[in-house]
Amino acid sequence: MGNRLSKIYTRTGDDGTTGLGDGSRVPKDDARVEAYGSVDECNSAIGVVLAVGSLPADVRDVLMTVQHELFDLGGELCIPGHRAIQATQVSRLEQALDAFNEQLPPLKEFILPGGGTAAAACHLARTICRRAERRSWTLARAQTVAAEPMQYLNRLSDLLFVIARVLARQESGSEVLWKHERR
Repeated sequence: MGNRLSKIYTRTGDDGTTGLGDGSRVPKDDARVEAYGSVDECNSAIGVVLAVGSLPADVRDVLMTVQHELFDLGGELCIPGHRAIQATQVSRLEQALDAFNEQLPPLKEFILPGGGTAAAACHLARTICRRAERRSWTLARAQTVAAEPMQYLNRLSDLLFVIARVLARQESGSEVLWKHERR
């Protein structure tokens, strides 16, 4: 593959539009742009999780694979009619989720975001993933979007929650529990 980004600025977006992967132009706040932009934010947040600390190898491996798949998912949302995410990828997330969750004690209280730098970053990635899912559903109500990207984002947010629990226990020995009777 040759140089795809030989010039970073093009000035074509100065009018408030952006180009989709199929060459069409839409407003920068179009539902499709909001959806794939939120997926990109999620991917960046996962990059922060990967950068903040020493992660268990299995967590690192899963998150690095997820980053590549999120890039594919963003491409699927950026190119109307394009398919990139398959049911097998959703199933793989479910298997990883089950494997990480098996190591944890059952939840009896709500968990607050925190428990260490990597755990807190993972909670932030989870909330951004939820937004990406919401934005994708907004798009799906107006245009055709395959089911797999929605399922992927839904499972990924669950996986990020479980990984945040794993990381909190690794970093601080416990999770931050919500105290509903603080007074």
